[in-house]
Amino acid sequence: MDQLSLEDGLFERQTLYDQARRVVVKVGSAVVTNDEGINRTIIAQLAQQLSLLKATGREIILVSSGAIATGRRHLHQVRMPHEPLKMKQAFAATGQGLLMQAYEQAFSAHGQPVAQILLTHADLSSRERYLNARNTIFTLFEFGVIPILNENDTVSVEELRFSDNDTLAALITNMIGADMLIILSDVSGLYTGNPATDPEARPVYTVTRIDHRIEAMAGQTTSSVGTGGMAAKIRAAKMVAACGGSSFIGPGRRADILQALFSGEPVGTFFLPDNSRAINSRKHWIAYVLKPQGELVVDAGAVRALVEKGRSLLPSGIVAVRGHFGPGAPVHCVDREGALIAAGLANYSAADILSIRGRKSAEIAAILGHKDHDEVIHRDNLVLFGGSSADD
Repeated sequence: MDQLSLEDGLFERQTLYDQARRVVVKVGSAVVTNDEGINRTIIAQLAQQLSLLKATGREIILVSSGAIATGRRHLHQVRMPHEPLKMKQAFAATGQGLLMQAYEQAFSAHGQPVAQILLTHADLSSRERYLNARNTIFTLFEFGVIPILNENDTVSVEELRFSDNDTLAALITNMIGADMLIILSDVSGLYTGNPATDPEARPVYTVTRIDHRIEAMAGQTTSSVGTGGMAAKIRAAKMVAACGGSSFIGPGRRADILQALFSGEPVGTFFLPDNSRAINSRKHWIAYVLKPQGELVVDAGAVRALVEKGRSLLPSGIVAVRGHFGPGAPVHCVDREGALIAAGLANYSAADILSIRGRKSAEIAAILGHKDHDEVIHRDNLVLFGGSSADD
């Protein structure tokens, strides 16, 4: 098990809590809503704790789910197993204003201004809009404002949605270079097994590195209200670790949870940063924000060149092309068995790569009638999965 002892883990946690100057807090639907709609007691507790945390000189972002659940209950509708997208959008349109009003009132009691930011995946997929969103957040920090983010569920289309707000929170954490992501949920943390069915299950307090054993612990459980289960939270923590940040998953309904965390109490599960493999902001954008438009199947020699030698992907190492895409498109690189190796931006279209696959770079001009690049993916636009990159 890749985890620290309780004593060593608490020391590492406290050090990172003390050093964290920019923090993203994500709260799930199951925490901020109840059978009546908005859980105003929880909202009030969050506003108090986040205002106190900001008063220590830290910059705070709140990523809040709950708009769809709030709207559904406000309209007296029962959640269906397979709700049509148009219903979710209508619920979000109804609930988002109510949710933001509740936050505005709760933070006003502490003299803390807040601002609403609604994002779609398209906002982050465009590099210009991605940078604009980041600059807006930084400007709000300068004004002393706590930004409150959510996905713009009213206009998001299914194929371009964030899979869950845990993913959105991780993307935002890395986008602004935050030190820590805190995920407050209706679960108390990660266990070695399912505590509801396994009497031998034990809590995992500190994880040094997220590997397949840690991911296997997450199972497939999901909240009865939200969209992200423990597996989604582990993925989010892994994304943050890849950029050198730390993460926490713990009980969001506990009244003093943030005070407990920053005072060093052993609660929830803490994930240490993977500083040995940290990637920069742009490569994070390539690896985790952009949705791949195709796949390049590479041979064993190309895998070794990418992983062991940090080289660019040349046409000679490509054995197959999947999907239809143009030059500059985000693609994934996989080996012959389908294992994911890397993500990158292709210099050529799918049709051109299909023509030059398996050939030497010196032959590109003769085959295509032009040669803009020797590489199909340059190492500067290539990120190896597992948190590393071709030149970091």
